[in-house]
Amino acid sequence: MSLADEEFITMCKDVLSNGCSSKGQKVRAHWPDGTPAYTTAKFGVVNRFDLSKEFPAVTLRRVAVKSATDELLWIWQKKSNNIHDLDSHIWDEWADGEGSIGKAYGYQFAKKHPCKDVTEEGLTKAFPGYLFEEYSAVTAPGCDAEPDYTGNTGGAMRVCIDTDTGRIAAMRDNNGPWHLDQVDKVIYDLKVNPFSRRIITTLWDPEELDDMALQPCAWNCVFMVEQRPGHDKLTLNMALNQRSQDILAAWAWNTCQYAVLMHMLAQVCGMEVGEMLHTDINCHIYERHIDAIKELMSRQPKPAPVFWLNPDVTDFYKFTKNDVKFENYEVSGPQITGIEIAI
Repeated sequence: MSLADEEFITMCKDVLSNGCSSKGQKVRAHWPDGTPAYTTAKFGVVNRFDLSKEFPAVTLRRVAVKSATDELLWIWQKKSNNIHDLDSHIWDEWADGEGSIGKAYGYQFAKKHPCKDVTEEGLTKAFPGYLFEEYSAVTAPGCDAEPDYTGNTGGAMRVCIDTDTGRIAAMRDNNGPWHLDQVDKVIYDLKVNPFSRRIITTLWDPEELDDMALQPCAWNCVFMVEQRPGHDKLTLNMALNQRSQDILAAWAWNTCQYAVLMHMLAQVCGMEVGEMLHTDINCHIYERHIDAIKELMSRQPKPAPVFWLNPDVTDFYKFTKNDVKFENYEVSGPQITGIEIAI
């Protein structure tokens, strides 16, 4: 049995047996037909996976690892908030006429922030192959899209840039602090300050929540690096925190894609994967999903698949969804189709 199957079945039994129903309460979520979307929910469900032993993919139904990775890269790599940059239609319900989901997810990761502990020497280590170049503040690549972080009035701007793609990892002006986005700061710290206890990302910006089509569910990651006895490489651990978890629609998907993220970051930072702690504060099953959940729980689990990540990729920004796949992936039943998504 896959460990992910075991965790899934145990979690579902617990929620159905011990969770609290929101039936008759005032709830925000509703079905496309306007009916309130009631749930049975459990507070603070925690799943722990050792990725060095097994990839957490359920076998009770198939997880589309390439599609899950595509959404992950849409947020963490492309840092996009536009569904036209995504190969699936999972965000269509929340997009406006131009495809934007507002100031959510990738938008938050695209913003650069001052980082007083970042040095040019550290950037050279964190982003090998990137060059340092000088621009005027008004002509620097990306300046028009990110005008808030420089505070510049026209002086010189120094950038750490991948000249092949034009991607800027860091910028500074007037000898002020380097500015990085959250993802690049994670990569920087994992390579330069791996034992920091401050390697954290957050998608929860209180000032911009009202400008988000959907406030982030998976909103926070905390990374911890260890030097385990007898291991030459450092070990990367991560805690994923979610405020809300739709078990049928998203649990297996979220678990899979953040395990992919850990593998990617560990590979580009020269580390081994360790443990992933997945915490769901409001872990729920919608009333209309109960029969499907029971069907999955009745199936006979299979062994976990083997996860493959292209070993030739050493730059996080070079990964694509085609650099991941499952090998020896057997599932115990047909895909659950027609899942209604509460909005």
